[in-house]
Amino acid sequence: MDKGLVYACAMCAKYDSSLRREKLSNAAPRRGDVRSPRRSDAGERADVLILGAGAAGLFCAREAAGRGLRVALLERAAVPGRKLAVSGGGKANFTNRGITPRAYHSHHDSTFCAPALAAFRPEDMLSLVRAWNLPVEERTHGQLFLTVPAQRLVQALIRDCRDRGCRLVCRAAATSVSHDGEGFSVEAGGMLRRGKALVLALGSPAWPQAGGSGSGYRLAQSLGHTVIPPRPALVPLRLPADDPDNAALLELSGISLPVRISLPEAGNQERTASDVGLERAWPEYAWEDDLLFTHDGLSGPAALKASLFWRAGAPVRLNFLPGRDMKALLDALDAGRQTPRALLARHLPQRLADALLPAPLGRRKIAELSRAARNKIAEAVQARRVTPDGTAGLKKAEVCAGGVDTREMDPRSMASLLCPNLHIVGELLDVTGLLGGYNLHWAWASGMAAGRNIKK
Repeated sequence: MDKGLVYACAMCAKYDSSLRREKLSNAAPRRGDVRSPRRSDAGERADVLILGAGAAGLFCAREAAGRGLRVALLERAAVPGRKLAVSGGGKANFTNRGITPRAYHSHHDSTFCAPALAAFRPEDMLSLVRAWNLPVEERTHGQLFLTVPAQRLVQALIRDCRDRGCRLVCRAAATSVSHDGEGFSVEAGGMLRRGKALVLALGSPAWPQAGGSGSGYRLAQSLGHTVIPPRPALVPLRLPADDPDNAALLELSGISLPVRISLPEAGNQERTASDVGLERAWPEYAWEDDLLFTHDGLSGPAALKASLFWRAGAPVRLNFLPGRDMKALLDALDAGRQTPRALLARHLPQRLADALLPAPLGRRKIAELSRAARNKIAEAVQARRVTPDGTAGLKKAEVCAGGVDTREMDPRSMASLLCPNLHIVGELLDVTGLLGGYNLHWAWASGMAAGRNIKK
């Protein structure tokens, strides 16, 4: 996971320069071209102003323009789709076959995402990707990736937006938004633009090196919305170095293996409607996936999934032999003459086995160990508890949990219940999915829901 993040960050700079060389941005200006703002744009009017040309914004613009609406898509960066172009290690994990509302976290309403997900399924996105002639592969846990650079997915979306008449303007950061009886006024890139409808698709501050920003929260609040404070999610967990129980684990940097990870005390924390729904999907918030030890804690898909539901001060439980019974291995007839260290080394890396086993017991013959000693070994291997002291922060977070309160939104259209003709989509909302294509699919589904329901 960490190697993929490093690769993706390197791809940011490469993508920025390559897209600027594309014919699309160099062509003579015409309706639908990717453009930087010009003085003649002052006072420009559109049916729909969309702020943010990421996954959700591009998808919303494509759908709205396809319905005959005049769409202006404003992007603060020099190029659109920057985060999308480096997602999935540069290959875009664009959806997941296991999409379900229970795979998403929301602080107040676990059912909010259900209508949009039902209206735009993984099969729908897969059909669209194939229509763009983009080759696909399926990986573990139902994850669907491209086998070509994700930049081609960005280019396909831009091409569709252009062909449908959408106007995409880059280097147009929105600094203020106001609403009156006739629509919205947006100050962006030094120009004033008017739109009858407004879509906020500005994402979250996660992964700032790929363009993440918290500007969308500020604009949503200026229009009357409540923002649930964001926190890093799908992010590595740090272990306190001053805890002697963690010392051995922090020496295992680079070791990766499948584990079962769980949050055993989640049931004792303050509950939300979303948490209760997710508990039915994953008992005690548990997942089986790969764990990566780092120099300061835990990473890899298993840790990132757990981070979505982890709360400060809560322990994490690790089972390093999922699907096996350590007690049965110790009690086997042919195990008595072995040491626990030798037995465990047949199933785990030796360094990890040595770090897990209680020091006085690991090198004794199993036949010499009492039942209590064997239980202690089994617990150390299959119920190891560690308590993180924090996360790796926004710079290494793929998404944020929190955002615009979904109780103030219509789940079918992503329309504001507080401000007429305002729509909010994607990661800006308090909807966060598990690792594995869930958040990109939410971007598609919410963007589609808004694009289909903007009033003409």
